[in-house]
Amino acid sequence: MDQKLRILIVDDDQRMTHTLSDILSMTGHMPVEANSGAQALELARTQAFDCVLTDVRMPGMNGVELHRQLHQSQPGLPVFLMTAYAADEIIRKGLEEGVVGVFDKPLDISNLLGFFTSLANQRSIVIVDDDKDFCKTLSDILHQRGFSVLQISDPHSDVELMTAEAQVIMLDMKLDGISGVDVLKQIRQRYPVLPVLMVTAYRQEMTAAIQAALSIHAFTCLYKPLEIPALLETLSDLQLKRLRKVIKKR
Repeated sequence: MDQKLRILIVDDDQRMTHTLSDILSMTGHMPVEANSGAQALELARTQAFDCVLTDVRMPGMNGVELHRQLHQSQPGLPVFLMTAYAADEIIRKGLEEGVVGVFDKPLDISNLLGFFTSLANQRSIVIVDDDKDFCKTLSDILHQRGFSVLQISDPHSDVELMTAEAQVIMLDMKLDGISGVDVLKQIRQRYPVLPVLMVTAYRQEMTAAIQAALSIHAFTCLYKPLEIPALLETLSDLQLKRLRKVIKKR
């Protein structure tokens, strides 16, 4: 998957934002520059971004304060810090509050670009549900929030089709002619740790099946009608864990 990102770059040093913007544009990404936290918040109110790359120390509003305000309105938006100060209490607080990671200045551009490639590939979701209207509605909502979505309405599709590009699978519990738990078992045989979110409209009726799914490491079970903020928070938590693992490896 060759997905490009809309990246909000925030730094009070205009030379830094211009340089990063030029580099990211040349690699196909779509950067937007802001030179203060207030300007970044205004841009985020009117435009959709896949992630934010912000300096820590800026006049008026630091990068962690910017993250706090963005999190209130867009809890799933990944925020990364840039800093020339390795040991900084502000950074520690930011990581505790959900900042994904920190890039040290001067930036290692090759490392940064490689990470953005990983980030683009982290936002792929497969919805497996024989209710085509549900698939379409949920897919539209996730698309608006920057996710790449594959809809599968045939529950008998090959597991390889379901998992080929998925970072997360949303799997209905009650499919046409096959149990969602049985599909989960097939997935687990090949992909033991791939996050699978079970979905059902039958909370009471499916109690035993839900427990069976959780026992083979379904990540969680969500109930229809879905509460979209809760879904986005779950996806954000998954993404945060994965991205922090990617950063540690680099």
